[in-house]
Amino acid sequence: MGELVRLEIADGIGTIRLDRPPVNALNDQVTTELAAAARAADADDDIHAVIIYGGEKVFAAGADIRDMAEASYADMTKRAGRLQEAAGLIAGLGKPVVAAITGYALGGGMEVALSADFRVAGESARLGQPEILLGVIPGAGGTQRLPRLVGPAKAKEIVFSGRMLKAAEAHAIGLVDLVAPDDAVYTAAHDMVKRYVNGPALAIRSAKQAIDQGLGVDLATGLEIERAHFAALFGTEDQRAGMRSFLENGPGKATFTGR
Repeated sequence: MGELVRLEIADGIGTIRLDRPPVNALNDQVTTELAAAARAADADDDIHAVIIYGGEKVFAAGADIRDMAEASYADMTKRAGRLQEAAGLIAGLGKPVVAAITGYALGGGMEVALSADFRVAGESARLGQPEILLGVIPGAGGTQRLPRLVGPAKAKEIVFSGRMLKAAEAHAIGLVDLVAPDDAVYTAAHDMVKRYVNGPALAIRSAKQAIDQGLGVDLATGLEIERAHFAALFGTEDQRAGMRSFLENGPGKATFTGR
């Protein structure tokens, strides 16, 4: 697909692969291609789950500081919007998304990882939002998605200090869902989402949307969102197949078509 970001598909799983050596710094080209890959993954019915991966050595060590050092307010308004858009497209994918983190996930790289539903990190991985050390703040979701994940006090400590977290600490506070050996990160991420490949795609999409939309509203509104998604699924073939299979064969034996 792109020169620096590729979408690779195998066995129902799409891998969005960042490939800008040496550290996958997120310049405008990477950001643009990342957004395009997210759109393509969402539109492809052969993809049922997505892995964001930077390779065996590093996930993404943040934005390209050389490009930003002399940027103006007008420049960064546009650039921050583009990276926010790419992260938002990843977060909005109607399919399970896992970030497979090796090496460093810092700054914009961590914000990309925060946009995923799940995060798997290698034992020696380091995560953080070091923007404060440059005299700025996170600009692509770090001040918004991080506190929703780990709580406001812990998020403030991470952002205010700019420090890097080891994988074990990230796991302990809920920033990372699984820690794996460094050479098994992609395999662990693949194993985490492969269970969804043969699941009811429309129901999974609805469940993800209901959860994510509900996080930003009061409980009564969230329950209404849930009710609407629940009722809508009774217009799908997967609902009929799932309930028919349950009645005839017991739970967990249905074959779903994603329709």
